[in-house]
Amino acid sequence: MENYILIHEKSFEKARREIRNLQKANNQKIVFSSNDDELNRKVMEKEPIDLLLLSQSERRDFLKQRNSGLNHVLAKIAKKNNIEIGINLDEIIESGPLQKSMILARVRQNIKLCSKNKVKMRFIALKKENQRDSHDLKSLGIVLGMPTWMTKSLSL
Repeated sequence: MENYILIHEKSFEKARREIRNLQKANNQKIVFSSNDDELNRKVMEKEPIDLLLLSQSERRDFLKQRNSGLNHVLAKIAKKNNIEIGINLDEIIESGPLQKSMILARVRQNIKLCSKNKVKMRFIALKKENQRDSHDLKSLGIVLGMPTWMTKSLSL
């Protein structure tokens, strides 16, 4: 996560201001993260971000389907605007067994959506102790159902 800048905001105006300031200042990649799905969609449509980091640990599933934070509309927007989808590796590593199974099920659902729409995905570890080498990430991606074209570019 050395050449990324993480932005975590709750309002669109603050997020837009911060993205514009960072875009002018550096040539680093901009990662946006929010727990609000509508804000994620608005930022993906209107702002030049490089990666959308989806948090899975705070989500509650619906009665008959999973709430993974990604749907076919967001996947098409990501493909059109060349935005990668990020998987938070910290949540997977630090969660308990029951919560880990729920997170991995949501990640599998997102992988299916992204592979259908040809959207790139990437594992992001925000904490230094949770970073893994590219072989571990590729094997985790394959186990979760990533196609080979997606696992070829996996690294932190």
